[in-house]
Amino acid sequence: MQNARDVLTPDALSMLQVIAESGSFAAAARHLGLVPSALTYRVRQIEDALDVLLFDRSARQARPTEAGAVLLREGVRLLEDIDAVAHRVRRVATGWEPQITLSVDGIISPHTLLELAEAFYALGVPTRLKLLGGIMNGTLEALTSGRADLALGVAVPGANVAGLQQLALGDLLFIYVVAPHHPLASAPEPLTDATLRQHRAVAVADSATRGGATMGLLGGQDVLTVDTMQAKLHAQLRGLAGGFLPEPMVRPYLEAGQLVARRVARPERNVRVYCAWGGPGFSAPGRALQWWLDQLQSPATRRALLENHPAF
Repeated sequence: MQNARDVLTPDALSMLQVIAESGSFAAAARHLGLVPSALTYRVRQIEDALDVLLFDRSARQARPTEAGAVLLREGVRLLEDIDAVAHRVRRVATGWEPQITLSVDGIISPHTLLELAEAFYALGVPTRLKLLGGIMNGTLEALTSGRADLALGVAVPGANVAGLQQLALGDLLFIYVVAPHHPLASAPEPLTDATLRQHRAVAVADSATRGGATMGLLGGQDVLTVDTMQAKLHAQLRGLAGGFLPEPMVRPYLEAGQLVARRVARPERNVRVYCAWGGPGFSAPGRALQWWLDQLQSPATRRALLENHPAF
């Protein structure tokens, strides 16, 4: 009889994931290019070695048992650990990371970001680039959780995160804007909280998985929640609601008369925005991360990341 180390291979763990995701042995067999009997035999080998039942076969669907669910969760972690080891080995061998992931807040200019990506690809290096969208706390959380290597547009500094390094990109002024046909476009200024509370606001959902934040909302106010800054902008262009947006992002629409800036009674919101990297266990950047950090040393680049928002 085989032992657990013999059967719990990366291929076997991936196979179990496919079965769970497919919902049946037959569908998983088709996905893996196996006959169902061969797939069933492999699963029984794992079950025999562990002396547990991993899938409930009483119905047509293959549902993980409680023990099977535990193995699936741990299997995901083990496969991620294997990928991380391979990542570190390749990085040591070449100095270039196999992949670099950027957590990019919605306040960052997509035009400037893609210009930088174009310059990065022009290097011809073996590093894949992944851009991960973030909002508020979620932008930094992607970095501190290990899902990203660099966070751009961090509005809430992570002063309590060990090993975290930060560089200020600049300050962003958030202004209250509405469409010209919105009722608040002609209301007396300054707009008080009592006046704003009578009208719907647009909010972008924090992408953090825990401890999400909100900004600029009032208790009891009707709220339209969207998932990106672009969706918030377009909702306000349609007059669906009002809200605060970065001045550089709305500047083209103000100049075109598609949005109207309104003065509010509450204090002006001027937010210091950062880029961040590092964190627990961080030693030194690989060559790909260092390239991005070198670009961020340019004041013009930092300014463009916050201000280069031409109208779509």
